[in-house]
Amino acid sequence: MTERKEFDSRALFSVLKKYKKSIGYVLLLTLIVSILVSSPLFIDPLYKSTVILYPTSTNSISKILLNTNIQTDKDLLEFGETEQTEQMLQVLNSNKIRDRVIEQFDLMNHYGVKENSKYRYTNLYKQYENKIKFRRTEYTAVKITVMDKDPLLAAEIANEIAELFDSTMNQMQKQVARKAFDIVEKEYLNLSAYISQMEDSLNELRQLGIYDYETQAEMYTQQLAIQLARGNKSAIKAIEEKLELLGKYGGGYLSLKQTLEYELLQLTLLRAKYEEAKVDATQDIPQKFIVTSAYPAEKKSYPIRWLIVAISLASTFLLLFFVLIMVEKYGITKKKNSSHRGGNVK
Repeated sequence: MTERKEFDSRALFSVLKKYKKSIGYVLLLTLIVSILVSSPLFIDPLYKSTVILYPTSTNSISKILLNTNIQTDKDLLEFGETEQTEQMLQVLNSNKIRDRVIEQFDLMNHYGVKENSKYRYTNLYKQYENKIKFRRTEYTAVKITVMDKDPLLAAEIANEIAELFDSTMNQMQKQVARKAFDIVEKEYLNLSAYISQMEDSLNELRQLGIYDYETQAEMYTQQLAIQLARGNKSAIKAIEEKLELLGKYGGGYLSLKQTLEYELLQLTLLRAKYEEAKVDATQDIPQKFIVTSAYPAEKKSYPIRWLIVAISLASTFLLLFFVLIMVEKYGITKKKNSSHRGGNVK
């Protein structure tokens, strides 16, 4: 076994020694070609810019700042967790942001996609996805990476995408918040108008002399008993008229007053919801914390020329070495077969 390994090693070195000039010429040619192919003449150099940001822990400022009835551990200044990070990635990958970036920076022309091409949008979106990427970091942040041949444009696109996340999130939330506000506002105004009607009715009853049904009924009853004992007919008649008026309108007054008290309580609760919905529908809050902003790169990130050259040389050497071994093996086998046939003829 040891002899076979030594033989194989000697055979390999023998091949290298025998074809060292040919191998050298091929590797030199490979070196020149790989340097040339990886140059800007064939491959556009790309510059990388990145933004690292965290989502916020909440999307509703009213729930955190205005609502005192909900006990929550959410903080407006707290970083979001895994759920918020996944939501951020979904929004960043949405066509809302993609289309706005393409339009704002005229990426169809910048990427060299012809507008009259049959598959122009397929090619455009493919280049967008290849050069603009989003991923979650190990610390639950989101990293925006933009590769472009223009380092300044790469930084501008990365920073703009971070800003577009805010406006896109707020826009989506506003669509729901405005509808919710319209519903709450309508109910609030209707209840306010209903309460105003009840207050007007109570004022009319007060003008008739009904202020407090229970207290007045008790007082008139006591006065009637006193005047009956005294036999004061004029006073008795006046008190009976008041009791008659109180009996006619007192029940309605009492019911109206109790209903008004209940509705005023409901109006207080509804007003709190109204103020919360108004804030959510009209105010914008930041949806992110930017940890690292993008800046124009000074060095290109693609292609890595030394890596291309190294891989080209290594793969060429291995392939060439394998071919030479096969050639040597085939030549030796052919010679042996020729010797055997010559011996048999003799």
